Amino acid sequence: MSFSNDDSRRGFGNDRKRHFGRTARPTFDEARFNREHPDEESVNRAKRNFNERAPERRGIGSQAHLRRDRDDFKNRPSRFASERRDFGERNFGERRDFSAERTAFDERRATQDNIVPAVGDADAAPQVAVGGIKEVEELLNKTPLQVHRVLFMHKSGNPKLYELQKLAKRAHVHVQQVDSKILDSYARPNHGVVALMNEKELLNWMDVREEFFKARDTGEKKLIAVATNIEDPRNLGACIRSSLALGVDILLLPAKGMCGITPSVARTSAGALEKLRICRPDNLEGAIGELKMAGYQILGLDADTETNLAGFDFADHVVLAVGGEDVGLPPFIKKQCDAVLRIPMKPEAHSYNASVALSLGLYEYARLRIKA
Repeated sequence: MSFSNDDSRRGFGNDRKRHFGRTARPTFDEARFNREHPDEESVNRAKRNFNERAPERRGIGSQAHLRRDRDDFKNRPSRFASERRDFGERNFGERRDFSAERTAFDERRATQDNIVPAVGDADAAPQVAVGGIKEVEELLNKTPLQVHRVLFMHKSGNPKLYELQKLAKRAHVHVQQVDSKILDSYARPNHGVVALMNEKELLNWMDVREEFFKARDTGEKKLIAVATNIEDPRNLGACIRSSLALGVDILLLPAKGMCGITPSVARTSAGALEKLRICRPDNLEGAIGELKMAGYQILGLDADTETNLAGFDFADHVVLAVGGEDVGLPPFIKKQCDAVLRIPMKPEAHSYNASVALSLGLYEYARLRIKA
């Protein structure tokens, strides 16, 4: 689009670009003034007055706004210097204190060489974590039932780690792929693998099952407890303590989906951990199936049932299973149960703690057996 000369004179085109958004500088029309004021002295006086008033004008040409900006810039550092100094000292002081506290915290965490806490239990001693390919391989060959789980670096590409993972699966030890940062948080150096250890070596089901099969033939009463889906170490420690107190002969735990036998578990059990026999079958579903075929009564504790625990007719050989508060009994156990029992509870309550539920079930069985 082109503009005519008339448009340009009216302020369009290049002239419009130059003066858009500005106030045009006023000019003195001498010819017009001469016509209106023929006296030459009057003309000169008017010019002088006009020029003297120029600094007072606030147009673009007067540059008064530049002087104001210059003055403001000169005053700005002195105006805000004290506030900047206070702000800098306050924030950088807090950062220095925070760094010192964090350094002290990291030093307290490393209570053992190359070992840091494996579970976020602030007041618990660290779960033993062993890093290194040779070290973990030796544990899996000699004491696999003391290894809770093995953590491998995700997508390591190391063939030695791949062979070690196959060894862990043959030993029925739960394996997990994690980021290298997680491995470093457990043990350093680790060469891409870390084993988390239990506080005691658990029993092999193949070594003890004959004892419970023969008890059915001899008439010796046996009580077996099963704990599944329990992730809180204190909860598991309370289950161990109640099991020992209420006459459980052995406690069965799954190979995965549980917290390990951590120092917090040992402390909560109040010494019961060393006295109670704890077994980790390679296949918990298969072990319960074998007990069912041997004549054991398989019972589960769950709120989703109409059968009441109070007054239930227990057999002499019982397997009593409990699940985690949020998950409950796993389906592979519930489908094998002869009965699922409900503990009386107010409708306002959501559920019992797993250790409390197991304690109530074991107590009801012990009360009736002692009474008989």
